[in-house]
Amino acid sequence: MTSPLVDVTIAVHSATRPIARAVASIVDHTTAPVRVNVVAHNIDPAVIRSNLGAYADHAAVRLLSLTDGIHSPAGPMNHGLDMSDAEFVAVMGSDDEFAPGAIDSWLAVQRESGASTVIARVLLGARGADPYPPVRRGRRTRRLSARKDRLSYRSAPLGLIARERFPGLRFTEGLPSGEDLAYSATLWFTGRHIAYDLTGPAYVVHDDAADRVTFQPRPVLDDFAFLDAIEGQPWFPRTSRTDRRALAVKILRVHFFDAVLARTRVPEGIAAHRRDLLAVLDRLESAAPGATALLARADRSVIDELRRTDPDPDRILHFIDARWNYRTIAAMLPRNPLLALHAQAPLRTLYAGLRSLSAV
Repeated sequence: MTSPLVDVTIAVHSATRPIARAVASIVDHTTAPVRVNVVAHNIDPAVIRSNLGAYADHAAVRLLSLTDGIHSPAGPMNHGLDMSDAEFVAVMGSDDEFAPGAIDSWLAVQRESGASTVIARVLLGARGADPYPPVRRGRRTRRLSARKDRLSYRSAPLGLIARERFPGLRFTEGLPSGEDLAYSATLWFTGRHIAYDLTGPAYVVHDDAADRVTFQPRPVLDDFAFLDAIEGQPWFPRTSRTDRRALAVKILRVHFFDAVLARTRVPEGIAAHRRDLLAVLDRLESAAPGATALLARADRSVIDELRRTDPDPDRILHFIDARWNYRTIAAMLPRNPLLALHAQAPLRTLYAGLRSLSAV
């Protein structure tokens, strides 16, 4: 085949994943020279070859194999990246697909903007467009700022990445979750002329996989092991306090409260995890002073309950429900009214997300 301009890596670990659909969305609907690296992960490659059907012998498809005995997408994604030599790289879930022309659209945006990363528009199946990242005014698409455009809200590095800019960047291996967070944070905080293909063909997320992994109880500190990976990046010590605060606010809003919710109904009770949850909270506040102050009042109520010696899980669930009611002061405003219009506070963040939906 012609030397590829884009290498796309798809890791697949199960015979039930619709890998042919994913591959077809690339090779059948892309004009630019592209190569798809399908990594059979901890599974007989012959099974994946069979599932690829006619695409198994397609000139633009390369079937790779990795057996590491580890239940994480980091290893196979990194294997595909290691084998990539195109100017640009992209990654894809095995049960997802690209809308027709997506890669060509990303390349056009990159040529026009000189971006080191072109962020893909994401469609969440029947749920519609993903409003994140909530960029400025919900419409900014060029020369994005990790902080001002709240890029950390896009955890998955979906879109087009210039390999020369990030030659050694890899997913974090050895984590039970969050393997993509240090990767994506590096894209956002060290990228150049980052662009967003806000109105182009989308990355389409499907939820029809029958073998998705459900949450399994594990130590809180394992859930947040990705913090070590982020703080270990060479760029992290050089980031400003305001940049760190933007990143920490996102981690708190998304990952911290998810971790709290997951432990409200565990057999041992949330009190058993209280100390570790507070340790994570204090760690983030220490790294990014002022992050907690930017949270909504309902968020702060959850934290107040956690700080009690014997937190009540029902009260925590009540406050967690309240944080999703965007028509209330508790969900939309921080406790300090002077912070209400801060760029990382709930009001402007959510407003920008809504504006981005209307821009599509």
